[in-house]
Amino acid sequence: MAELIKKINEFLTRDLWHLDTGSLNRFRAWLVYFLKLIYATVKGYTENELALRAMSLVYTTLLSIVPLLAFSVSILKAFGVVDNQLEPFLANFLEPLGDKGDELTNQILGFIDRINFGVLGFVGLLMLIYTSVSLIMKIEDSINHIWTVRKGRSLVRRFSDYISILLIGPVLMFSAIGLTASFENNAVVKEVLSIQPLGSLVLFAAKLIPYIFVFLVFSFIYMVIPNTKVKFKSAFIGGAIAGIAWQTTGWVFALSVAKSTKYAAIYSSLAVLILFMIWLYVNWLILLIGAQIAYCHQNLRTLDLGRTIFKISGKVKEKMAFLIMYLIGYNFYHNKEKWTFDSVVKELGLPQEAVDTAITELKEKKLILETGEDPAYYLPAKALEVITLNEIIEAARSNNETQLLENRYLTKPEIDHITEDVDDAISRALDNLTLKDLVLNKTEVKH
Repeated sequence: MAELIKKINEFLTRDLWHLDTGSLNRFRAWLVYFLKLIYATVKGYTENELALRAMSLVYTTLLSIVPLLAFSVSILKAFGVVDNQLEPFLANFLEPLGDKGDELTNQILGFIDRINFGVLGFVGLLMLIYTSVSLIMKIEDSINHIWTVRKGRSLVRRFSDYISILLIGPVLMFSAIGLTASFENNAVVKEVLSIQPLGSLVLFAAKLIPYIFVFLVFSFIYMVIPNTKVKFKSAFIGGAIAGIAWQTTGWVFALSVAKSTKYAAIYSSLAVLILFMIWLYVNWLILLIGAQIAYCHQNLRTLDLGRTIFKISGKVKEKMAFLIMYLIGYNFYHNKEKWTFDSVVKELGLPQEAVDTAITELKEKKLILETGEDPAYYLPAKALEVITLNEIIEAARSNNETQLLENRYLTKPEIDHITEDVDDAISRALDNLTLKDLVLNKTEVKH
């Protein structure tokens, strides 16, 4: 048994990724791709601690749901959209909770009705907005972590994006719900429904509208929230899988958990809250897993799976540093389009984490600058004729951690002179060559 598990593990972590899909038929090639996607998603689920992040989102949701819905209702009134659509929306979302869902819907609506914006004052209104926005911030941070995006949006960009979501999101969402609800009551639709078999097809299509809407909502989140470029195909695949999972778990939840009498017996009056928290947790977990699927689908070719499939050696790091500096310096010198993080990743075809590490090291060594624009782009930190190739290779070969290790632990006279000779040889080979020489292809390494 242990031997079988070992073989399966070796296949998933190594052999699967070395298969030549070009020699396989379409079905087998698709099967290999599907297995890679599943394995990468499961690995990402564990490494990114999605279960823990879903719990954190549950806590934030409990704090922000009433202010967020109250804020949405006030916006709906301002746009002339009737706020009586909030009740069916909540009832539909909490339907898997059964009778507890109706009870919880009435409690939430009661909390919202008791909020008086006129009494809150300026400070209270700011706190209400911040509580509403905090949920969006938490979602963005979680999805950015999945996409290995270390830098979030700027404060100005966050403010504008969040306000747009709070202003436009509720209007579109409730308008879509209203259109779906009034679909069958439309006179033209009734006429079409009376014509068979066209009527049955239209009715079937109408029942698919909520599912399509859920798919699009998830896809929209996966495209807009991460602070990086997400392909529509990847976002839609993640959204479709997350949407199907959301609908399926709703049915399962309604049949099992919500109808169980054990929760009421154990938790008494708290049973409603416990069920609500479980349902929120399931929803947030599905959303995060969908984001992980979208990320893995877009980056499957370059994923670094446990440093087994894609290893970055010291030699590759040095070449990456030269390539990145060459790209940035070349476009700067010839006044071409500036390089952003996404464009550099696309050009190199390497994992985002590896490229981000290389760029961070170059920034720390004061070789490149990152602008404060959105999206940020990179510029040489100094004149091209001042940046030497020795500085670039030094940035790739050393950092604060390695310097500390060398000085304190990795020191022995018999070895030190060898490493010093290697460093001197590299320095003499590159001599006074600069980034400008590299850009103009005037580099002749001395031997």
